[in-house]
Amino acid sequence: MPDSVSATNAPVSFSKGLDGIVAGQSSICFIDGYKGELVYRGINTDELAANATFEEVIYLLWHGSLPKKDELLKLQKELSTNRDLPEQVITFLKSVPKSSNPMDVLRTAVSLLGLYDEESSATSTEANWRKSVRLVAKLPTIVANFHRLRSNGDYLKPEPSLNHSANFLYMINGVEPGTTASKTLDCALVLHADHEFNASTFSARVTAATLSDIYSAITSAVGTLKGPLHGGANEDVMNMLLDIKTLNNIEPYLQKFFAQKKKVPGFGHRVYKVEDPRAKHLRKFSRQLGDTIGNMKWYEMSEKIEEYVKKEKKLVPNVDFYSASTYYYLGIPVDLFTPIFAVSRVAGWTAHVMEQYADNRLIRPVSDYVGPHEVHFVPIDKR
Repeated sequence: MPDSVSATNAPVSFSKGLDGIVAGQSSICFIDGYKGELVYRGINTDELAANATFEEVIYLLWHGSLPKKDELLKLQKELSTNRDLPEQVITFLKSVPKSSNPMDVLRTAVSLLGLYDEESSATSTEANWRKSVRLVAKLPTIVANFHRLRSNGDYLKPEPSLNHSANFLYMINGVEPGTTASKTLDCALVLHADHEFNASTFSARVTAATLSDIYSAITSAVGTLKGPLHGGANEDVMNMLLDIKTLNNIEPYLQKFFAQKKKVPGFGHRVYKVEDPRAKHLRKFSRQLGDTIGNMKWYEMSEKIEEYVKKEKKLVPNVDFYSASTYYYLGIPVDLFTPIFAVSRVAGWTAHVMEQYADNRLIRPVSDYVGPHEVHFVPIDKR
């Protein structure tokens, strides 16, 4: 496609959806879509998924290296002591309609947090790190307690003795999770923590680039993640599984999908040309949880769908496909799947916002104008 001309008459390359456009530099995350590699600060996520806790990955994303023991303990303490919510936010969660979309509630609650943070407008690096801790600590409390309150339960205070993932499951289900469940969610959070300049991260950086506050930037990110083309695919996968119901229904169901030229949720990716590197870990978790619970149905259905879509469409799963059955096995309601994405990705969002602040330039692209020229005003009585 030929170059267009900007308002300053400088040639501008056009790519719909900014596909392939380098929009900035970052040292946080690297993706090789052809090899199927995802790397945080130089460390392959395969290694992190096998060895690291989510708290270690938070520190890695924020500071560029894995924490030493005392640094990890300090971060764990900061996160655990900042989990509870201001009374005003708890009142808000109690007041919203029970039928509210959880992402709408989360978006509004994040914005509300900024109103009751005394450092909300503080711009120092140190203040922004403290606010990043609060955001990462409080998002799970918002998501879990909105679910409790809409289910006629009481607000449940976080349990400081539990790690980040175990506490989140505790607040959702009201009981402390087993080791397998908490480790599974922890690893899922590791895998979702960052993904380079994805839509929600980029929107957070655009907001931060105006030198708006970090709460505004994260509110932008949550609003962007809500869109079904970004954050809702695992919900669609689980709803598809629930709709199919049985193994015998899979092929007829998918044949109807293909005939209607519908996209099967959980397959294909804008960046990866091979299997999403996160998918293999979530496939394993789904199988393990199904075996532990004694209900392999959702894993077996997922496996058969994967085989059929590969055969018919030559498509491979992305991160959303097996995360659906994994979260469902953990007892997480389907409409909380996307908020869980935010619970993890806020670690990456805040890392990117801080990186943007550190070397800022207003993000202001130009458009490829395709409208008319030389149009003149016509008085209203002659139109």
